[in-house]
Amino acid sequence: MLIDVSGLGFSEINTLIRQQGESCHLTGCLSQRFIGAGMSYREITIDGTPGNALGAYLNGGEITVNGNAQDAVGDTMNDGKIIIHGHVGDAVGYAMRGGEIYVRDSAGYRAGIHMKQYKEKRPVMVIGGRVGSFLGEYQAGGLIIVLGLNKGDKPIVGNFPGTGMHGGKLFLRNSEGLKFPAQVNVNEASDEDMAEIMPFLKNYCTYFGADLMEILASKFTVVTPDSKNPYRQMYVNN
Repeated sequence: MLIDVSGLGFSEINTLIRQQGESCHLTGCLSQRFIGAGMSYREITIDGTPGNALGAYLNGGEITVNGNAQDAVGDTMNDGKIIIHGHVGDAVGYAMRGGEIYVRDSAGYRAGIHMKQYKEKRPVMVIGGRVGSFLGEYQAGGLIIVLGLNKGDKPIVGNFPGTGMHGGKLFLRNSEGLKFPAQVNVNEASDEDMAEIMPFLKNYCTYFGADLMEILASKFTVVTPDSKNPYRQMYVNN
């Protein structure tokens, strides 16, 4: 069912979503924050540009945006999927602890900051374009994959990727010339590494019509925390 949310606030929108049952299609969205926050097991399609904290604390289901989204998409997300057919702002996947986020194009600063995992909960984020500075800042778990498609002459990542990283992995395609902090290991992705991310690359191609062979034609770099990383003792209790 189509719902025109032009001029409505987030509380009204979320009430309408809950009333529609398992699926709904929102049109006329323009910067309303917190859409789908804390929801579970619903399919929400959005035409327009949702505001900050889309899908915050999402606990299942799927949100698809036919357009761009603003900051903090999937903030502290626990499960489910968010699929963005455009760009996102800063802090996408902030403190994300489960589920999957797919962004067709680029993301702003601090993507994946404080991403974490616990036991079977392993968050995954795939960004098709480039990202700004501080990618994976203080990352404690999960996978962040950046493909660098259609990035032009700009580097795939801005400054300081992996700063404070103490868990998880960053996968970067075409990452030549980037500078990384001393507390991380930077290596060419192995066959085993590529097998680990292959399901998510295939998902990206399915959602956005990308060419998997084109993506795989370029080398991937995998970034992991150094086992002697001094940040680890600040955030991980073993």
